[in-house]
Amino acid sequence: MTMQIVWYKRDLRIHDHAPLTEAAARGPVLPLYIIEPSIIGAPDFAPLHWSFIREGLVELREALARLGQPLIVRIGEAAEVLQGLTTLLPIAAIWAHEETSNLLGYARDRAVRRWARASGLPFHELPQNGVIRRLSDRDHWDALWEERMAQPLALAPATLRPISPALTPGNIPTHAELGLAEDTRSERQPGGEAQAHATLDDFLIRRGEHYNKALSSPLSAWEGCSRISPHVTWGTLSIRQAVRACRARVAALQARDLLGYEQGWLRALAAFESRLHWHCHFIQKLEDQPSLEEQNFVRAYDGMRPEQPADEKLAAWAAGATGYPFVDACMRAVTATGWLNFRMRAMVVSFTCFDLWQHWRAPAAILARAWVDYEPGIHYCQLQMQSGTSGNKTLRIYNPTKQAQDHDPQGIFIRRWLPELAGVPESFIHAPWLMPRTMQQKVGCLIGRAYPAPIVDHEQAQRRARAAIAAVRARLATSEEIAAVYQRHGSRRLPPQRRRAPKMHPGQLSLDFE
Repeated sequence: MTMQIVWYKRDLRIHDHAPLTEAAARGPVLPLYIIEPSIIGAPDFAPLHWSFIREGLVELREALARLGQPLIVRIGEAAEVLQGLTTLLPIAAIWAHEETSNLLGYARDRAVRRWARASGLPFHELPQNGVIRRLSDRDHWDALWEERMAQPLALAPATLRPISPALTPGNIPTHAELGLAEDTRSERQPGGEAQAHATLDDFLIRRGEHYNKALSSPLSAWEGCSRISPHVTWGTLSIRQAVRACRARVAALQARDLLGYEQGWLRALAAFESRLHWHCHFIQKLEDQPSLEEQNFVRAYDGMRPEQPADEKLAAWAAGATGYPFVDACMRAVTATGWLNFRMRAMVVSFTCFDLWQHWRAPAAILARAWVDYEPGIHYCQLQMQSGTSGNKTLRIYNPTKQAQDHDPQGIFIRRWLPELAGVPESFIHAPWLMPRTMQQKVGCLIGRAYPAPIVDHEQAQRRARAAIAAVRARLATSEEIAAVYQRHGSRRLPPQRRRAPKMHPGQLSLDFE
């Protein structure tokens, strides 16, 4: 009998996996994961990515084996591996999810499509999120996203017919077997589909009530944020599963909340769903314009910053040694965990792009390897937005000292990640360089030795940055280009006051959905 290949990429699950469901309805399934040397050897791939992927693959193989056919793992470039399988087995078709990846993945998918056409082999790519392939314009994207989220979840097949003759499953290699360095993240989130659902359920039932407030501070975000981003990135959880679970939880709360006691939860979950929508909104930009991985949204900003990175300053920033405690604590937290809440991500990018005046491509490469939830569509668009090259009206220059005072007033987060500052008094914890020399000696923290002096003056740096960006914005051609960028990529969501108000129970307060 001919068989259907299900090519797994960033979709390591059996539930809500339309290619698996469709392929299983047509005959025996060969579930395949390809470890591509070009992908794992790319500058944006890191050992922590393989750690998360490998845990997902181990669980996926076990889940598929329980259905009747374990996951097949092969090493090689995708088109070559697929070609080799067609010489061994009678293949009827290949099934996969659409994927918005980096330029390397984009080229890989195009190469596989060319090979499939030349081989006369049907290659079915099915959507798995709210990103619309070949979108003509943004005017109706919101409605299309809602249609996608409203579709029923794809059911996992009850059984899979085992491949005959049987193929050896192939080893799921370790880091060393792939020639990767060991993953040194001491507090990385574990991978796998079961962990994904446990994390989401825990957020929706227990942790999420103060989400819209907890997400800003590194003190509360570790517990108060959903923490599902790595699972969505690597596909152990689909966006649609998260949206549907969130809406089911809202419906359950509303059904029992006749006196309005659950307003905190409802506001939090509205904010959470807005972020799920936002996730696809940003990936859609890279889907529509893959060149954004390398080029400014607004080309008028080309040449504004130096093209060559300042290696020493970037190394100090990446190592958490800039002399600004809040920036350094965030970067050291990333080194240990692979994660950081959104506001702190924005701040560390702001620091390197404005205070250090680096092109966004320099921190992009460093942070792509640092985030366990590295998602190219969000990564490059957000870096451009935070660096001021996306055309947004708001210029996001963060004062690292003020951010520390606002979100870590007692220095708890700083002291956890910067033990050399443990003895610094609270009055100086956000700006230890202001300590008198005698106090530095008393607390055992000499600035410039135990902890670095600031590598840049923030006030001077931000004035220079504002002036440079204002000069570019003052040109008529820049305004025209910004308008064109918005027309192509801008959100068409209505302001809150123009949206239809949700149906409410008697006594229920209206919700702010922004």
